[in-house]
Amino acid sequence: MDETATLTPRKHPWRLVANLRRAVLMLFVFGQTGIASYYLLWVLPYHGGTALEIGMLALFAILYAWIAVGFWTAVFGFVVRLMGGDRHSILKRHTDAELEQTALAKTAVLLPIYHEPVHWTLSGLKAVYRDIERTGQIEHFEFFILSDSRDPDVWLEEQVAWNKLAKELGGEGRIFYRRRPVNLNYKSGNVADFLRRWGKRCKYMVVLDADSLMTGSTIVRMVQLMQREPGVGILQTNPNIINGQSLFARIQQFANRFYSTLFATGLAAIQMGDAAFWGHNAILRIEPFMKHCGLRKLPGIGIFGGPIMSHDFVEAAYMGRAGYEVWLEPGLSGSYEESPPTLADELARDSRWAKGNLQHLWVMLREPGLRFAHRMAFLNGIMAYVASPLWLGFLILTTIAAANMTLSPIEYFPDGHQGLFPLWPEWRPEWALGLALSTLALLFFPKFLAIIDAVVHRFTKDFGGLWRLFCSVMLEIVISVLLAPLRMWAHSRYVVSALLNVSLQWAGQNRTEETTWKEALITQLPGMVLGAGWSAFAWSLDTMFFLWSLPVALPLILAAPTAVFLSRNSLGQALKKRRLLLIPEENTAMALLEDAVWYRAQEPENSPLTPLEQAVLRLDHNRLHQALAWNHRRGSRKAELESCVARCLELGPDALSRSEMSQIVRDRESLKVLHEGAWRALPGSFWGHSIARLSAQAKGP
Repeated sequence: MDETATLTPRKHPWRLVANLRRAVLMLFVFGQTGIASYYLLWVLPYHGGTALEIGMLALFAILYAWIAVGFWTAVFGFVVRLMGGDRHSILKRHTDAELEQTALAKTAVLLPIYHEPVHWTLSGLKAVYRDIERTGQIEHFEFFILSDSRDPDVWLEEQVAWNKLAKELGGEGRIFYRRRPVNLNYKSGNVADFLRRWGKRCKYMVVLDADSLMTGSTIVRMVQLMQREPGVGILQTNPNIINGQSLFARIQQFANRFYSTLFATGLAAIQMGDAAFWGHNAILRIEPFMKHCGLRKLPGIGIFGGPIMSHDFVEAAYMGRAGYEVWLEPGLSGSYEESPPTLADELARDSRWAKGNLQHLWVMLREPGLRFAHRMAFLNGIMAYVASPLWLGFLILTTIAAANMTLSPIEYFPDGHQGLFPLWPEWRPEWALGLALSTLALLFFPKFLAIIDAVVHRFTKDFGGLWRLFCSVMLEIVISVLLAPLRMWAHSRYVVSALLNVSLQWAGQNRTEETTWKEALITQLPGMVLGAGWSAFAWSLDTMFFLWSLPVALPLILAAPTAVFLSRNSLGQALKKRRLLLIPEENTAMALLEDAVWYRAQEPENSPLTPLEQAVLRLDHNRLHQALAWNHRRGSRKAELESCVARCLELGPDALSRSEMSQIVRDRESLKVLHEGAWRALPGSFWGHSIARLSAQAKGP
């Protein structure tokens, strides 16, 4: 078969297995949801006889079905692992010997960045480069740093750091840097810009995030699998979180590393060749991606108009529509990313993801030809955020029902009730308890199932031993219970903001800073007031209802101290010393991770000048930036640039806007004139002071 040709949809051997597994999953989910809904119907006083109770029943059924999907996915994963793995996975189709003999093809490693910590980010790429070198296959790979940074101080620093990195690694002609002058369509637009310029250079591309790390052996194995499987368009790994320092990051790191073994295995077994693309730590076949995965702007209004923000699920769906397979392969280890260090940073990220995921509703409903499994992936991503306002709505309806029962007379003839005899309200506390326990089982049983899996497969020592593993799971459960209402309240606001098409700001992620009390009180105060008010209202209604409200109200009231203490690195490190919340990578040395930590610890020399000042004054920096700049002095632009240069020389960079400063430092002639003019500046001028600081640095202490 010509693997460069477009595949047409055909009956694959794995599809029958996938359809059978999905049918079993749906049977379990809907069957269990039907039973739970029946129980709720008889728990409600009027057994669904009022509009309020019908609303509660509908919301409960939707939410119960959604968490049941997660429960049964974990159970599937446990069973698959108990049977020795999924023999239908693409990794199981080939022996190690076959893969080792497979020749590699030219592959691009992409690092899209946007206002990230420059030294920290490129140090991670350096570690990946070195690890591929250790495989002896570096000649098959090229590296592309794709910048969307807009601040001149940031991208000028990026250019210097890239040049230094290429020289250190001997990677001239192998490590490339490009900054788009116009930032369109977010990360997907950045990758599209790369494909337009360099797409034909390579057969595959491995896409990383700023915090991604992947071992060289894993990247090589991914290329070999793609070579062996010409029908696969995207191969996605399951990234594990590492390098957590704060208590929050270590909780997320432990939960991801320990629980995802079951969930990712189950998800891969259900999705099979109709998996999702998560946007990073994956390999893509370039030719069909370029041909079939271009993203058009949404034609609707508000949030459903304009560029697609969350591109990855859409690109996977388009690849599937073109007849190519998309696989998640949990067996590919050595794939890593990092967690936001604080709750505030996670929620800031979620505010962007919520809007992007909600856009998928338009694609799911309006885009023709998509496979059903990919439409369900869209729905699952949407529910990840819509579930929060649905839970909030269920709590509101429950509160209204409790208030009606306490403050209003009993309705013997509620809405819709027909007949001569009254409908007597009934209470079944034992049924309500059973229903609550079944819901808790859906949420927490997979966590204990993961402990059983660890015992069966004998890797409890990787997490500190069975006792410490159990304590870590219990601690994670307590923290997750505290965080659930906070996320519910935040995600509910994000969904409403997204539907109202409130504009968002995109920025680089915080990697190290802890949350202050002031920041926590400002960001969490609305939720704290809501929790306190709801709890007080519940107390005024009924003691039992007040106790029922505490699992939600109390975490909201404690939101500020929770956010502050979870952000503390000292608490995270104290638990690490006691061997709690451990992950295997903290017990076993790994060259990639050790390199990343070492390179990031080697901070560059601290300069008294900003990157922009260095670009003007330092000859080596100035020549580098000139080599990367363009000649923009044409027509009216020439006079505009000359005016900006003159003001900059006379008054310094602060006299110009960021846009004006960007224009002159990406113009070759302007950079040359700035360098020559700054060195002729008077001692008392801005540039004279900058030269004095530069000279003092050169002389040293």
